[in-house]
Amino acid sequence: MEYVTGSPEETEALGKQFAETLLPGDVIAFYGDLGAGKTAFTRGIADGLGISERVTSPTYTIVNEYLSGRLPLFHFDLYRLSSSDDLFDIGWEDYLERGGVCAVEWSERAPDALEQAIRVDIRRIDDQKRRITITGGRSFDSGI
Repeated sequence: MEYVTGSPEETEALGKQFAETLLPGDVIAFYGDLGAGKTAFTRGIADGLGISERVTSPTYTIVNEYLSGRLPLFHFDLYRLSSSDDLFDIGWEDYLERGGVCAVEWSERAPDALEQAIRVDIRRIDDQKRRITITGGRSFDSGI
């Protein structure tokens, strides 16, 4: 499915709607340039899961855990990793077994670990508009 959002708020709203389709163990692999809206979409997912904590990019911590929602959200940023081996070294398989949702930014850094993931590709159209393509997983109907 392909969507166009016109602001960060619309990107978050799309993420919130998308969260309604998520089940325990789902993995979302994000693709897109720096500043494309990956974290905004993840904030929307967190909101849709009922997470009360403030969602920030885990660039330096590699993973942030949010446990207050209907499902735990494990938000990864692989920008600082060099391979899938690095991801497995930080306990990737343990996160998969915890029954939450894994949202992974910079997924191209560990492609073999994310082959079965739902792919969310976010591309800039201009300063505000984003083209968001979601493949894999269950489809959902968005009002955006």
